[in-house]
Amino acid sequence: MLAALACAVIASAAACGTAHASGGAGRPVYKLQATRLPGAGRVLTDGHGFTLYIYVPDHQGRSRCFELCAKDWPPLILPAGVRHALAGPGVNAALLGTVQRGGARQVTYNGWPLYLWQGDQEPGQATGQADDMGLWYVISASGAVDRRQLSGQAGD
Repeated sequence: MLAALACAVIASAAACGTAHASGGAGRPVYKLQATRLPGAGRVLTDGHGFTLYIYVPDHQGRSRCFELCAKDWPPLILPAGVRHALAGPGVNAALLGTVQRGGARQVTYNGWPLYLWQGDQEPGQATGQADDMGLWYVISASGAVDRRQLSGQAGD
C-alpha cells in the first residue's frame, strides 16, 4: 500500500506505474481481476485487490485526469517495457486495452481509462464510488459503469 500512496504524491504518471508495478503476493498490479464488492457485485481490481475506477469526462477515450487530479486518482500505468495488462480471474481479456498518456500507457477496460483512488486504504474498499460530484465510478467485470452510491462504502 505504501507504493500506492507514493504514487499519489509522484507527479509523473510514468514513474507511478513503475513504482507500483509489482508486489502483493508476487502478482503484478497490472493483472486485473474481478472482485465481489458489497453492494456493487463483481468489479475490477488491480493485481493487489484495490478497486479500479473510471472518470466520466474520459467518455471512453483518452484520459482527462492530470496534475492535481492524478495525485488523488493515480492512473493505472503499465511499467516500462510492458505492452499489455493481464486478465486475471473474471476479467474479459477482449475488453483490456491501453491509451497513450504522455510517454506511458494507461490501462483501459471496455475503452475506459482506469484509475486508483488514494482514499482506498486497503483492498476491497470503494470509497471513491460516486465521488467528486458523481464523476468517479467503479467498473464491473462486464465493462459496465456502476453509478449507484454504495451504502457504507462511498467516502463520508
